[in-house]
Amino acid sequence: MAAEFHLIEVKTKKDIREFNDLPAILNRGDNNWIKPLVKDIESVFNPAQNPLFRNGDAIRWLLKESSGKTVGRVSAFYSRKIANADLIPVAGMGFFECINNYQAAAILFDACRDWLEGNGMKAMEGPENFGERDRWWGLLVDGFLPPNYCMPYNPPYYRELFEKYGFKNYFEQYTYYSPVTDKNLDEVIRTKAERIFTNPDYSFRYMRAREIRETARNFMIVYNKGWARFPGVKTISERHARLLMKSFKPIHDEKLIWFGFYKDEPVCFFIMLPEINQIIRYLNGKLNNVGRLKFLWYRYARKKLTKAFGLIFGIVPEHQRKGVEGALIMSFAKLALTNDFPYKDLEFNWIGDFNLSMMHLLDQIGARIIKTHITYRYLFDRNAPFERAPVVNA
Repeated sequence: MAAEFHLIEVKTKKDIREFNDLPAILNRGDNNWIKPLVKDIESVFNPAQNPLFRNGDAIRWLLKESSGKTVGRVSAFYSRKIANADLIPVAGMGFFECINNYQAAAILFDACRDWLEGNGMKAMEGPENFGERDRWWGLLVDGFLPPNYCMPYNPPYYRELFEKYGFKNYFEQYTYYSPVTDKNLDEVIRTKAERIFTNPDYSFRYMRAREIRETARNFMIVYNKGWARFPGVKTISERHARLLMKSFKPIHDEKLIWFGFYKDEPVCFFIMLPEINQIIRYLNGKLNNVGRLKFLWYRYARKKLTKAFGLIFGIVPEHQRKGVEGALIMSFAKLALTNDFPYKDLEFNWIGDFNLSMMHLLDQIGARIIKTHITYRYLFDRNAPFERAPVVNA
Protein backbone atom coordinates (compact mmCIF):
# COMPACT_ATOMS: atom_id res chain seq x y z
CA MET A 1 0.00 0.00 0.00
CA ALA A 2 1.37 3.40 -1.03
CA ALA A 3 2.26 5.79 1.76
CA GLU A 4 -0.09 8.70 2.36
CA PHE A 5 1.42 12.17 2.49
CA HIS A 6 0.02 15.63 3.06
CA LEU A 7 1.48 19.13 2.81
CA ILE A 8 1.28 21.86 5.41
CA GLU A 9 2.46 25.43 4.94
CA VAL A 10 5.22 26.55 7.30
CA LYS A 11 3.70 29.17 9.59
CA THR A 12 4.32 28.43 13.26
CA LYS A 13 7.52 28.35 15.30
CA LYS A 14 7.10 24.58 15.53
CA ASP A 15 6.88 24.34 11.73
CA ILE A 16 10.03 26.45 11.37
CA ARG A 17 11.87 24.26 13.85
CA GLU A 18 10.87 21.13 11.94
CA PHE A 19 11.90 22.78 8.65
CA ASN A 20 15.40 23.39 10.02
CA ASP A 21 15.71 20.05 11.84
CA LEU A 22 14.74 17.75 8.96
CA PRO A 23 18.14 17.78 7.17
CA ALA A 24 19.83 16.50 10.33
CA ILE A 25 17.47 13.54 10.36
CA LEU A 26 17.93 12.74 6.66
CA ASN A 27 21.72 13.09 6.83
CA ARG A 28 22.19 11.23 10.12
CA GLY A 29 25.38 9.16 9.99
CA ASP A 30 26.95 11.20 7.16
CA ASN A 31 30.03 12.83 8.66
CA ASN A 32 30.41 15.15 5.68
CA TRP A 33 27.12 16.93 6.37
CA ILE A 34 27.32 20.11 8.47
CA LYS A 35 24.22 21.69 9.96
CA PRO A 36 23.88 25.29 8.69
CA LEU A 37 23.29 28.14 11.08
CA VAL A 38 19.55 28.50 11.53
CA LYS A 39 19.87 32.27 11.38
CA ASP A 40 21.37 32.03 7.87
CA ILE A 41 18.42 29.99 6.62
CA GLU A 42 15.78 32.09 8.36
CA SER A 43 17.19 35.37 7.04
CA VAL A 44 16.19 34.20 3.55
CA PHE A 45 12.53 34.05 4.58
CA ASN A 46 12.45 37.26 6.61
CA PRO A 47 11.01 40.19 4.60
CA ALA A 48 12.83 42.61 6.90
CA GLN A 49 16.17 41.08 5.89
CA ASN A 50 15.56 39.97 2.32
CA PRO A 51 14.89 42.82 -0.17
CA LEU A 52 13.53 40.43 -2.82
CA PHE A 53 10.23 40.41 -0.93
CA ARG A 54 9.67 43.97 -2.19
CA ASN A 55 8.91 42.62 -5.67
CA GLY A 56 8.13 39.02 -4.89
CA ASP A 57 7.09 36.41 -2.39
CA ALA A 58 8.11 33.07 -0.90
CA ILE A 59 6.33 30.10 0.61
CA ARG A 60 7.50 27.02 2.50
CA TRP A 61 5.94 23.61 3.02
CA LEU A 62 6.51 20.55 5.12
CA LEU A 63 5.53 17.11 3.88
CA LYS A 64 4.16 14.72 6.50
CA GLU A 65 3.19 11.10 6.61
CA SER A 66 -0.24 10.13 7.98
CA SER A 67 1.51 9.38 11.29
CA GLY A 68 2.53 13.05 11.52
CA LYS A 69 6.21 12.37 10.86
CA THR A 70 7.91 15.05 8.71
CA VAL A 71 9.53 13.46 5.66
CA GLY A 72 10.11 16.41 3.33
CA ARG A 73 10.33 20.15 2.95
CA VAL A 74 10.62 22.68 0.13
CA SER A 75 10.27 26.37 -0.67
CA ALA A 76 9.13 28.25 -3.76
CA PHE A 77 9.78 31.92 -4.45
CA TYR A 78 9.77 34.56 -7.14
CA SER A 79 10.99 38.07 -7.72
CA ARG A 80 9.14 39.82 -10.53
CA LYS A 81 12.16 42.02 -11.18
CA ILE A 82 14.40 38.98 -11.74
CA ALA A 83 11.72 36.94 -13.52
CA ASN A 84 11.02 39.67 -16.04
CA ALA A 85 14.72 39.93 -16.93
CA ASP A 86 14.61 36.46 -18.53
CA LEU A 87 13.09 35.45 -21.87
CA ILE A 88 10.23 33.88 -19.93
CA PRO A 89 9.21 34.54 -16.31
CA VAL A 90 11.45 32.19 -14.32
CA ALA A 91 11.14 31.66 -10.57
CA GLY A 92 12.92 29.46 -8.07
CA MET A 93 12.49 26.52 -5.77
CA GLY A 94 14.91 25.37 -3.13
CA PHE A 95 15.68 24.18 0.38
CA PHE A 96 14.43 20.80 -0.83
CA GLU A 97 14.87 17.86 1.52
CA CYS A 98 13.08 14.55 1.19
CA ILE A 99 13.18 10.88 2.01
CA ASN A 100 14.15 8.58 -0.87
CA ASN A 101 10.62 8.28 -2.19
CA TYR A 102 9.63 9.63 -5.61
CA GLN A 103 5.94 9.98 -4.70
CA ALA A 104 6.90 12.24 -1.79
CA ALA A 105 9.32 14.28 -3.90
CA ALA A 106 6.75 14.74 -6.67
CA ILE A 107 4.24 16.18 -4.19
CA LEU A 108 6.80 18.77 -3.15
CA PHE A 109 7.73 19.61 -6.76
CA ASP A 110 4.05 19.83 -7.75
CA ALA A 111 3.39 22.29 -4.92
CA CYS A 112 6.18 24.56 -6.16
CA ARG A 113 5.05 24.35 -9.78
CA ASP A 114 1.39 25.04 -9.03
CA TRP A 115 2.07 27.96 -6.69
CA LEU A 116 4.56 29.58 -9.07
CA GLU A 117 2.35 29.07 -12.11
CA GLY A 118 -0.50 30.66 -10.16
CA ASN A 119 1.75 33.69 -9.71
CA GLY A 120 2.39 34.06 -13.43
CA MET A 121 5.65 32.17 -13.75
CA LYS A 122 6.46 29.94 -16.75
CA ALA A 123 9.42 27.96 -15.38
CA MET A 124 11.25 27.21 -12.17
CA GLU A 125 14.93 26.69 -11.43
CA GLY A 126 16.37 24.86 -8.51
CA PRO A 127 17.41 24.00 -6.06
CA GLU A 128 18.44 27.58 -5.40
CA ASN A 129 18.25 30.48 -3.01
CA PHE A 130 15.75 33.33 -2.72
CA GLY A 131 18.69 35.70 -2.79
CA GLU A 132 22.22 35.91 -4.12
CA ARG A 133 23.74 33.06 -6.10
CA ASP A 134 26.67 32.64 -3.71
CA ARG A 135 24.43 30.84 -1.17
CA TRP A 136 22.37 27.64 -1.19
CA TRP A 137 22.56 27.21 -4.96
CA GLY A 138 22.58 23.95 -6.90
CA LEU A 139 22.25 20.23 -6.25
CA LEU A 140 25.41 18.41 -5.25
CA VAL A 141 25.96 15.53 -7.70
CA ASP A 142 29.68 14.82 -7.41
CA GLY A 143 32.30 15.36 -4.72
CA PHE A 144 30.41 14.52 -1.55
CA LEU A 145 32.85 16.34 0.71
CA PRO A 146 32.11 18.70 3.63
CA PRO A 147 30.36 21.80 2.24
CA ASN A 148 31.76 25.28 2.46
CA TYR A 149 29.89 27.96 4.38
CA CYS A 150 26.37 28.52 3.00
CA MET A 151 26.91 25.98 0.23
CA PRO A 152 24.40 23.16 -0.23
CA TYR A 153 24.98 19.52 0.60
CA ASN A 154 22.50 16.72 -0.06
CA PRO A 155 22.24 12.93 -0.30
CA PRO A 156 23.21 11.45 -3.72
CA TYR A 157 19.71 10.11 -4.42
CA TYR A 158 18.29 13.64 -4.82
CA ARG A 159 19.61 13.75 -8.39
CA GLU A 160 17.35 10.89 -9.45
CA LEU A 161 14.33 12.54 -7.80
CA PHE A 162 14.87 15.81 -9.70
CA GLU A 163 15.58 14.23 -13.06
CA LYS A 164 12.74 11.69 -12.86
CA TYR A 165 10.32 14.58 -12.31
CA GLY A 166 11.58 16.27 -15.47
CA PHE A 167 14.08 18.88 -14.26
CA LYS A 168 16.86 19.37 -16.83
CA ASN A 169 20.46 20.47 -16.35
CA TYR A 170 20.48 24.23 -16.97
CA PHE A 171 24.08 24.74 -15.90
CA GLU A 172 26.71 23.20 -13.66
CA GLN A 173 28.74 24.91 -10.95
CA TYR A 174 32.18 23.65 -10.05
CA THR A 175 34.20 23.98 -6.87
CA TYR A 176 37.94 24.01 -7.53
CA TYR A 177 40.67 23.17 -5.03
CA SER A 178 44.29 24.26 -4.77
CA PRO A 179 46.84 24.18 -1.98
CA VAL A 180 48.38 27.56 -1.13
CA THR A 181 51.31 27.59 -3.54
CA ASP A 182 52.75 29.46 -6.50
CA LYS A 183 54.34 26.37 -8.03
CA ASN A 184 51.32 25.32 -10.10
CA LEU A 185 51.03 28.51 -12.16
CA ASP A 186 51.12 27.98 -15.91
CA GLU A 187 54.20 29.60 -17.48
CA VAL A 188 52.04 31.64 -19.85
CA ILE A 189 50.10 33.24 -17.00
CA ARG A 190 53.30 33.76 -15.00
CA THR A 191 55.00 35.51 -17.93
CA LYS A 192 52.01 37.77 -18.55
CA ALA A 193 51.83 38.62 -14.85
CA GLU A 194 55.50 39.58 -14.72
CA ARG A 195 54.87 41.92 -17.66
CA ILE A 196 51.99 43.53 -15.75
CA PHE A 197 54.27 44.06 -12.73
CA THR A 198 56.61 46.18 -14.89
CA ASN A 199 53.75 48.56 -15.75
CA PRO A 200 53.54 51.28 -13.06
CA ASP A 201 49.90 51.97 -13.93
CA TYR A 202 48.92 48.69 -12.25
CA SER A 203 48.91 48.00 -8.52
CA PHE A 204 47.59 45.16 -6.36
CA ARG A 205 46.84 45.04 -2.65
CA TYR A 206 44.48 43.74 0.00
CA MET A 207 41.87 46.09 1.42
CA ARG A 208 42.16 47.05 5.08
CA ALA A 209 39.20 46.42 7.36
CA ARG A 210 38.85 50.16 7.96
CA GLU A 211 38.41 50.75 4.20
CA ILE A 212 34.94 49.25 4.00
CA ARG A 213 33.48 52.15 2.00
CA GLU A 214 36.30 52.05 -0.54
CA THR A 215 36.06 48.27 -0.72
CA ALA A 216 32.32 48.44 -1.38
CA ARG A 217 32.72 51.07 -4.11
CA ASN A 218 35.52 49.14 -5.80
CA PHE A 219 33.53 45.93 -5.63
CA MET A 220 30.44 47.57 -7.16
CA ILE A 221 32.44 48.97 -10.10
CA VAL A 222 34.14 45.71 -11.04
CA TYR A 223 31.11 43.54 -10.33
CA ASN A 224 28.79 45.61 -12.51
CA LYS A 225 31.26 45.63 -15.39
CA GLY A 226 32.50 42.08 -15.07
CA TRP A 227 29.59 40.02 -13.70
CA ALA A 228 26.34 41.78 -14.53
CA ARG A 229 26.69 40.77 -18.20
CA PHE A 230 26.08 37.13 -17.28
CA PRO A 231 22.55 35.67 -17.63
CA GLY A 232 20.46 36.11 -14.51
CA VAL A 233 22.95 38.44 -12.77
CA LYS A 234 21.74 41.95 -12.03
CA THR A 235 23.75 45.10 -11.29
CA ILE A 236 24.16 46.21 -7.71
CA SER A 237 24.16 49.60 -6.03
CA GLU A 238 26.92 50.95 -3.82
CA ARG A 239 24.57 50.62 -0.84
CA HIS A 240 24.00 46.96 -1.68
CA ALA A 241 27.75 46.43 -2.00
CA ARG A 242 28.31 48.09 1.38
CA LEU A 243 25.73 45.85 3.04
CA LEU A 244 27.41 42.83 1.48
CA MET A 245 30.81 43.86 2.81
CA LYS A 246 29.33 44.48 6.26
CA SER A 247 27.82 41.00 6.23
CA PHE A 248 31.34 39.56 5.91
CA LYS A 249 32.65 41.57 8.87
CA PRO A 250 32.08 38.97 11.64
CA ILE A 251 34.23 36.38 9.86
CA HIS A 252 36.35 38.16 7.29
CA ASP A 253 40.13 38.41 7.23
CA GLU A 254 41.35 41.56 5.48
CA LYS A 255 44.27 39.68 3.92
CA LEU A 256 41.80 37.62 1.87
CA ILE A 257 40.15 40.56 0.05
CA TRP A 258 42.34 41.70 -2.87
CA PHE A 259 41.90 44.29 -5.61
CA GLY A 260 43.87 45.26 -8.67
CA PHE A 261 43.94 48.85 -9.89
CA TYR A 262 44.79 50.54 -13.17
CA LYS A 263 45.59 54.23 -12.80
CA ASP A 264 43.96 54.01 -9.35
CA GLU A 265 40.65 52.68 -10.71
CA PRO A 266 39.60 49.14 -9.69
CA VAL A 267 39.78 46.59 -12.51
CA CYS A 268 39.75 43.21 -10.74
CA PHE A 269 39.20 41.58 -7.36
CA PHE A 270 38.92 38.35 -5.55
CA ILE A 271 37.12 37.98 -2.25
CA MET A 272 37.89 35.01 -0.08
CA LEU A 273 36.63 34.19 3.39
CA PRO A 274 37.87 31.87 6.10
CA GLU A 275 36.05 28.56 5.66
CA ILE A 276 34.08 28.81 8.89
CA ASN A 277 32.19 25.56 8.36
CA GLN A 278 35.33 24.09 9.89
CA ILE A 279 33.95 25.58 13.13
CA ILE A 280 30.19 25.65 12.43
CA ARG A 281 30.16 21.84 12.40
CA TYR A 282 30.58 22.07 16.21
CA LEU A 283 27.71 24.54 16.81
CA ASN A 284 24.62 22.45 15.93
CA GLY A 285 23.18 25.34 13.92
CA LYS A 286 23.12 27.76 16.86
CA LEU A 287 25.02 31.02 17.11
CA ASN A 288 23.66 32.04 20.51
CA ASN A 289 25.88 33.26 23.33
CA VAL A 290 27.29 29.78 23.91
CA GLY A 291 27.73 29.32 20.17
CA ARG A 292 29.68 32.57 19.90
CA LEU A 293 32.02 31.53 22.70
CA LYS A 294 32.55 28.17 21.01
CA PHE A 295 33.23 29.91 17.72
CA LEU A 296 35.89 32.17 19.25
CA TRP A 297 37.49 29.26 21.09
CA TYR A 298 37.74 27.08 17.99
CA ARG A 299 38.97 29.99 15.88
CA TYR A 300 41.64 31.45 18.15
CA ALA A 301 42.50 28.81 20.76
CA ARG A 302 42.18 25.71 18.61
CA LYS A 303 43.14 27.50 15.34
CA LYS A 304 40.66 25.43 13.37
CA LEU A 305 40.54 27.75 10.36
CA THR A 306 43.14 26.39 7.94
CA LYS A 307 41.12 26.70 4.72
CA ALA A 308 39.80 29.71 2.83
CA PHE A 309 37.23 29.68 0.06
CA GLY A 310 36.89 31.99 -2.87
CA LEU A 311 33.55 33.70 -2.72
CA ILE A 312 33.79 35.65 -5.97
CA PHE A 313 36.34 36.74 -8.55
CA GLY A 314 35.85 39.51 -11.08
CA ILE A 315 37.69 41.43 -13.77
CA VAL A 316 36.42 44.14 -16.08
CA PRO A 317 36.30 43.01 -19.73
CA GLU A 318 38.82 45.52 -21.07
CA HIS A 319 41.57 44.15 -18.79
CA GLN A 320 40.98 40.47 -19.43
CA ARG A 321 43.62 38.25 -21.07
CA LYS A 322 46.39 40.74 -20.36
CA GLY A 323 47.82 38.96 -17.34
CA VAL A 324 46.02 41.01 -14.71
CA GLU A 325 44.40 37.89 -13.24
CA GLY A 326 47.79 36.24 -12.80
CA ALA A 327 49.32 39.36 -11.31
CA LEU A 328 46.53 39.55 -8.73
CA ILE A 329 47.02 35.88 -7.82
CA MET A 330 50.81 36.19 -7.62
CA SER A 331 50.51 39.27 -5.41
CA PHE A 332 48.32 37.30 -3.03
CA ALA A 333 50.69 34.32 -3.17
CA LYS A 334 53.65 36.41 -2.00
CA LEU A 335 51.77 37.08 1.23
CA ALA A 336 50.12 33.66 1.48
CA LEU A 337 53.43 31.80 1.37
CA THR A 338 54.78 33.52 4.47
CA ASN A 339 55.14 31.29 7.54
CA ASP A 340 52.50 33.01 9.66
CA PHE A 341 49.73 32.87 7.01
CA PRO A 342 47.15 30.47 8.55
CA TYR A 343 45.38 29.20 5.42
CA LYS A 344 46.96 26.21 3.71
CA ASP A 345 44.13 25.17 1.38
CA LEU A 346 41.94 27.17 -1.00
CA GLU A 347 38.64 26.33 -2.61
CA PHE A 348 36.96 28.37 -5.32
CA ASN A 349 33.17 28.16 -5.18
CA TRP A 350 30.59 28.68 -7.86
CA ILE A 351 32.41 28.50 -11.17
CA GLY A 352 29.61 28.17 -13.74
CA ASP A 353 30.20 25.97 -16.76
CA PHE A 354 29.05 28.92 -18.88
CA ASN A 355 32.08 30.93 -17.71
CA LEU A 356 34.79 29.41 -19.88
CA SER A 357 37.36 32.13 -19.21
CA MET A 358 37.19 31.58 -15.45
CA MET A 359 37.48 27.82 -15.85
CA HIS A 360 40.50 28.35 -18.08
CA LEU A 361 42.11 30.65 -15.52
CA LEU A 362 41.68 28.12 -12.71
CA ASP A 363 43.20 25.43 -14.91
CA GLN A 364 46.16 27.75 -15.49
CA ILE A 365 46.79 28.24 -11.78
CA GLY A 366 46.74 24.48 -11.23
CA ALA A 367 43.39 24.18 -9.44
CA ARG A 368 41.24 21.09 -9.96
CA ILE A 369 37.50 20.39 -9.75
CA ILE A 370 36.49 18.57 -6.57
CA LYS A 371 32.71 19.23 -6.43
CA THR A 372 29.93 19.62 -8.98
CA HIS A 373 26.51 21.15 -8.35
CA ILE A 374 23.72 21.32 -10.94
CA THR A 375 21.15 24.08 -11.27
CA TYR A 376 18.10 22.54 -12.92
CA ARG A 377 15.33 24.22 -14.91
CA TYR A 378 11.77 22.92 -15.30
CA LEU A 379 9.54 24.42 -18.01
CA PHE A 380 5.85 24.43 -17.11
CA ASP A 381 4.99 24.01 -20.81
CA ARG A 382 6.30 20.47 -21.25
CA ASN A 383 6.30 20.85 -25.06
CA ALA A 384 8.45 23.99 -25.06
CA PRO A 385 12.04 23.58 -26.30
CA PHE A 386 14.66 23.44 -23.56
CA GLU A 387 17.96 25.29 -23.86
CA ARG A 388 20.87 25.30 -21.45
CA ALA A 389 22.28 28.53 -20.06
CA PRO A 390 24.22 30.37 -22.80
CA VAL A 391 27.99 30.19 -22.63
CA VAL A 392 29.75 33.49 -22.01
CA ASN A 393 33.21 33.04 -23.48
CA ALA A 394 34.75 36.34 -22.57
